[in-house]
Amino acid sequence: MTAAEQDLFTAPDPAHARAHRTYAALTRIAERHASDDARRRRHTNPYVPDPYEAVALVTALAAGGAELAADEEPVDSADLVAALTLVPHVRAELDALEAGLLRLARDRGLTWQSIAYGLGLGTPQAARQRFERLTGRVDAGAGSNARNDGTRQNDDGGGRPDGEGSGEGDGRPDGGDGERDGGGRGR
Repeated sequence: MTAAEQDLFTAPDPAHARAHRTYAALTRIAERHASDDARRRRHTNPYVPDPYEAVALVTALAAGGAELAADEEPVDSADLVAALTLVPHVRAELDALEAGLLRLARDRGLTWQSIAYGLGLGTPQAARQRFERLTGRVDAGAGSNARNDGTRQNDDGGGRPDGEGSGEGDGRPDGGDGERDGGGRGR
Protein backbone atom coordinates (compact mmCIF):
# COMPACT_ATOMS: atom_id res chain seq x y z
CA MET A 1 0.00 0.00 0.00
CA THR A 2 1.38 3.42 -0.93
CA ALA A 3 1.64 6.30 1.51
CA ALA A 4 -1.14 8.12 -0.35
CA GLU A 5 -3.46 5.12 -0.02
CA GLN A 6 -2.64 4.77 3.68
CA ASP A 7 -3.46 8.47 4.26
CA LEU A 8 -6.97 7.85 2.93
CA PHE A 9 -7.62 5.57 5.91
CA THR A 10 -5.90 7.63 8.59
CA ALA A 11 -7.99 10.12 10.51
CA PRO A 12 -6.67 13.65 10.06
CA ASP A 13 -4.90 15.22 13.02
CA PRO A 14 -7.00 18.26 14.02
CA ALA A 15 -4.06 20.05 15.64
CA HIS A 16 -1.95 19.62 12.52
CA ALA A 17 -4.78 20.81 10.32
CA ARG A 18 -5.32 23.84 12.58
CA ALA A 19 -1.61 24.71 12.53
CA HIS A 20 -1.61 24.46 8.73
CA ARG A 21 -4.67 26.73 8.51
CA THR A 22 -3.09 29.23 10.91
CA TYR A 23 0.05 29.40 8.80
CA ALA A 24 -2.01 29.73 5.63
CA ALA A 25 -4.14 32.47 7.19
CA LEU A 26 -1.12 34.50 8.33
CA THR A 27 0.58 34.01 4.97
CA ARG A 28 -2.52 35.04 3.03
CA ILE A 29 -3.07 38.21 5.04
CA ALA A 30 0.61 39.11 4.93
CA GLU A 31 0.82 38.62 1.15
CA ARG A 32 -2.39 40.50 0.43
CA HIS A 33 -2.24 43.29 2.99
CA ALA A 34 1.34 43.56 4.31
CA SER A 35 3.49 42.81 1.29
CA ASP A 36 5.49 46.04 1.04
CA ASP A 37 7.06 48.62 3.36
CA ALA A 38 4.13 51.04 3.27
CA ARG A 39 1.66 48.31 4.17
CA ARG A 40 3.91 46.76 6.83
CA ARG A 41 4.29 50.11 8.58
CA ARG A 42 0.70 49.66 9.67
CA HIS A 43 2.02 46.86 11.93
CA THR A 44 4.42 46.62 14.82
CA ASN A 45 6.32 43.71 13.24
CA PRO A 46 8.01 44.86 10.01
CA TYR A 47 8.01 41.39 8.41
CA VAL A 48 4.72 39.65 9.18
CA PRO A 49 1.68 40.53 11.27
CA ASP A 50 1.02 38.54 14.41
CA PRO A 51 -2.46 37.01 14.75
CA TYR A 52 -3.90 40.04 16.57
CA GLU A 53 -2.50 42.45 14.00
CA ALA A 54 -3.78 40.34 11.12
CA VAL A 55 -7.30 40.17 12.57
CA ALA A 56 -7.30 43.89 13.40
CA LEU A 57 -6.03 44.78 9.93
CA VAL A 58 -8.62 42.73 8.07
CA THR A 59 -11.34 44.10 10.37
CA ALA A 60 -10.22 47.69 9.82
CA LEU A 61 -9.92 47.27 6.06
CA ALA A 62 -13.29 45.51 5.76
CA ALA A 63 -15.04 48.08 7.96
CA GLY A 64 -13.45 51.06 6.22
CA GLY A 65 -11.33 52.05 9.22
CA ALA A 66 -8.10 51.76 7.20
CA GLU A 67 -7.53 52.78 3.60
CA LEU A 68 -6.56 50.29 0.95
CA ALA A 69 -3.39 51.06 -0.96
CA ALA A 70 -3.90 51.94 -4.63
CA ASP A 71 -2.86 48.48 -5.83
CA GLU A 72 -4.28 46.51 -2.88
CA GLU A 73 -7.20 44.19 -3.44
CA PRO A 74 -10.24 44.75 -1.23
CA VAL A 75 -10.93 42.36 1.61
CA ASP A 76 -12.87 39.37 0.31
CA SER A 77 -14.67 36.51 2.03
CA ALA A 78 -11.51 34.36 2.07
CA ASP A 79 -9.70 37.17 3.96
CA LEU A 80 -12.54 37.25 6.48
CA VAL A 81 -12.36 33.46 6.94
CA ALA A 82 -8.57 33.71 7.32
CA ALA A 83 -9.03 36.37 10.02
CA LEU A 84 -11.68 34.27 11.77
CA THR A 85 -9.25 31.35 11.72
CA LEU A 86 -6.86 33.45 13.81
CA VAL A 87 -9.41 34.57 16.43
CA PRO A 88 -8.84 31.51 18.69
CA HIS A 89 -5.11 32.32 18.69
CA VAL A 90 -5.81 35.94 19.59
CA ARG A 91 -8.13 34.79 22.38
CA ALA A 92 -5.52 32.32 23.69
CA GLU A 93 -2.82 35.01 23.67
CA LEU A 94 -5.09 37.43 25.52
CA ASP A 95 -6.10 34.71 28.02
CA ALA A 96 -2.43 33.95 28.70
CA LEU A 97 -1.64 37.65 29.07
CA GLU A 98 -4.54 38.21 31.48
CA ALA A 99 -3.78 35.06 33.50
CA GLY A 100 -0.14 36.14 33.81
CA LEU A 101 -1.16 39.61 34.91
CA LEU A 102 -3.56 38.17 37.49
CA ARG A 103 -0.80 35.88 38.82
CA LEU A 104 1.53 38.87 39.10
CA ALA A 105 -1.14 40.86 40.91
CA ARG A 106 -1.74 38.06 43.42
CA ASP A 107 1.98 37.42 43.85
CA ARG A 108 2.40 41.12 44.65
CA GLY A 109 -0.31 41.05 47.28
CA LEU A 110 -3.38 42.45 45.53
CA THR A 111 -6.61 41.20 47.08
CA TRP A 112 -9.35 39.63 45.01
CA GLN A 113 -11.42 42.75 45.81
CA SER A 114 -8.77 44.99 44.25
CA ILE A 115 -8.49 42.70 41.24
CA ALA A 116 -12.28 42.64 40.85
CA TYR A 117 -12.31 46.42 40.85
CA GLY A 118 -9.55 46.59 38.24
CA LEU A 119 -11.39 44.14 35.99
CA GLY A 120 -14.73 45.90 36.45
CA LEU A 121 -16.25 42.89 38.19
CA GLY A 122 -18.75 43.15 41.04
CA THR A 123 -17.28 40.74 43.57
CA PRO A 124 -13.99 39.19 44.65
CA GLN A 125 -15.56 35.80 43.94
CA ALA A 126 -16.16 36.81 40.31
CA ALA A 127 -12.50 37.81 39.97
CA ARG A 128 -11.30 34.53 41.46
CA GLN A 129 -13.64 32.53 39.22
CA ARG A 130 -12.41 34.44 36.18
CA PHE A 131 -8.82 33.66 37.17
CA GLU A 132 -9.66 29.97 37.58
CA ARG A 133 -11.39 29.82 34.19
CA LEU A 134 -8.50 31.62 32.51
CA THR A 135 -5.80 29.47 34.05
CA GLY A 136 -7.82 26.36 33.19
CA ARG A 137 -7.96 27.41 29.54
CA VAL A 138 -4.33 28.53 29.45
CA ASP A 139 -3.09 25.37 31.17
CA ALA A 140 -5.24 23.17 28.91
CA GLY A 141 -3.87 24.98 25.86
CA ALA A 142 -0.32 24.48 27.08
CA GLY A 143 -0.98 20.82 27.86
CA SER A 144 0.15 21.07 31.47
CA ASN A 145 -0.30 22.84 34.78
CA ALA A 146 3.20 24.26 34.64
CA ARG A 147 3.62 27.99 34.92
CA ASN A 148 6.09 29.91 32.80
CA ASP A 149 8.40 30.29 35.79
CA GLY A 150 8.54 26.54 36.43
CA THR A 151 6.32 26.46 39.52
CA ARG A 152 3.00 24.64 39.63
CA GLN A 153 -0.19 26.57 40.07
CA ASN A 154 -1.66 25.74 43.47
CA ASP A 155 -5.30 25.92 44.56
CA ASP A 156 -5.16 29.40 46.06
CA GLY A 157 -4.19 31.03 42.77
CA GLY A 158 -1.04 32.45 44.30
CA GLY A 159 1.23 30.04 42.48
CA ARG A 160 3.92 30.00 45.13
CA PRO A 161 6.29 27.04 44.84
CA ASP A 162 6.10 26.33 48.58
CA GLY A 163 2.35 25.67 48.37
CA GLU A 164 1.49 28.56 50.67
CA GLY A 165 -1.22 31.06 49.75
CA SER A 166 -0.70 34.78 49.62
CA GLY A 167 -1.73 35.08 53.31
CA GLU A 168 -3.28 38.48 52.96
CA GLY A 169 -3.30 39.29 56.56
CA ASP A 170 -6.18 37.99 58.66
CA GLY A 171 -5.00 34.41 59.08
CA ARG A 172 -7.90 32.78 57.26
CA PRO A 173 -6.98 29.90 54.93
CA ASP A 174 -8.74 31.63 52.04
CA GLY A 175 -6.13 34.39 51.85
CA GLY A 176 -8.11 36.92 53.86
CA ASP A 177 -10.76 37.90 51.36
CA GLY A 178 -13.48 35.77 52.91
CA GLU A 179 -14.22 33.78 49.76
CA ARG A 180 -15.09 30.12 49.92
CA ASP A 181 -16.15 27.75 47.22
CA GLY A 182 -19.56 26.09 47.18
CA GLY A 183 -18.30 23.16 49.28
CA GLY A 184 -17.36 25.34 52.24
CA ARG A 185 -13.62 24.63 51.98
CA GLY A 186 -11.18 27.51 51.99
CA ARG A 187 -9.22 27.89 48.80
